[in-house]
Amino acid sequence: MTKIQLIETLATRSGLSKKDVDRLLDAFVSLVTEKIKAGEKVAVTGFGTFSVTERKARTGVNPQNPSQKIQIPAMKVPKFTAGKTLKDSLK
Repeated sequence: MTKIQLIETLATRSGLSKKDVDRLLDAFVSLVTEKIKAGEKVAVTGFGTFSVTERKARTGVNPQNPSQKIQIPAMKVPKFTAGKTLKDSLK
C-alpha cells in the first residue's frame, strides 16, 4: 500500500477529506520523527512503539568486491516494535 492509497482509504473510512488526512499523516510522521530523534519513544497502544536504537560499528564486506573488508561506522537507526493487539490480529 502506497501513501496515496493509505490516504484515500483513511479518507473513505473516516469521512475526512483527502487533504485533511494527508496533513494529519504528515503531522504524525513529523511528530514521531521529532520525538525519536530526541531519544523518546512513541507508543501507540495496540499498534506498536517507535524508538531509536544504536547500531555498533562493525566490519563488513564490500558487495562489489567480497575480498575487500570495509569498516561500517556506528549509527542510530529507527526501530518499530509491534504491539500485542497487532501481533494477535495476524494469528
